[in-house]
Amino acid sequence: MRNLTEIRAREPGRIRDGWASRVRRPLLGDDGRLLIVAADHPARNALGVRGDAMAMASRIDLLDRLATALSRPGVDGVLGTPDILDDLLLLGALDGKVVIGSMNRGGLQGAAFEFDDRFTGYTAAEIAGRGLDGGKMLTRICLDDPGTAATLEASGRAVTELAERQLVAMVEPFLSVREDDRVRNLLDPDSTIRSIHIASGLGASSAYTWMKLPVVDELERVMEATTMPTLLLGGDPAGDPQDTYASWAKALQLQAVRGLVVGRALLYPPDGDVAAAVDIAAELVHGTVESGATA
Repeated sequence: MRNLTEIRAREPGRIRDGWASRVRRPLLGDDGRLLIVAADHPARNALGVRGDAMAMASRIDLLDRLATALSRPGVDGVLGTPDILDDLLLLGALDGKVVIGSMNRGGLQGAAFEFDDRFTGYTAAEIAGRGLDGGKMLTRICLDDPGTAATLEASGRAVTELAERQLVAMVEPFLSVREDDRVRNLLDPDSTIRSIHIASGLGASSAYTWMKLPVVDELERVMEATTMPTLLLGGDPAGDPQDTYASWAKALQLQAVRGLVVGRALLYPPDGDVAAAVDIAAELVHGTVESGATA
């Protein structure tokens, strides 16, 4: 992996060529479900996992964990920022995988401007040009912060531009508040429902809109708020992983739920066994996954 720097220094064109020649796959397989590994946290100044504020600081370690996850049967793809996805491309880890580009990382964790979540990553044009399958946007809605207006406008534009190119627009909405100079997402059922309705109306077309939603209480009632295909996020891992897996298993029974988008809970499990954690998630999403099978 340390050869990546040499390639970037001497042969940066290999990134462009690699995207052009990458082997692609349909978005959905026969079962219509997806397991996506998320790796766009660092670009938003979010490096922490549980009690370790710098858990994701090593790019080599993160790439090794991602490569392990993407090699496991039942893992359909990855969500990331251009820097991480370009590295994975050079490592040959993206052939036959769904690839979702993270679009807005400008609302840095802990910043005074966190709700003014600028689009600093992928554009819809770049997502289409590189042959990615869609774009993801974090859309936090704070009714007391004027920065929310710009985020909503930019998210709506991104949904429109992705739909024009027949690419997935993965919207991750939250109603949020600022308390003691920290942003907190409201994860009660009613707040989640309100965020879904706001996000569903973004853009000039909803034809390619998917939701990326947290697992919250009363999820069956919450999911009645949308007809959009939905992937559930893993969130910041806390507590017993077995409890997390149980909540995922229950949520995946709902009709609108089409799978999981999980990052730190799979990439940084308490016992360090990335492959085992990923295999459990793959079993939950896809059912029995034969060893050595492709996603």
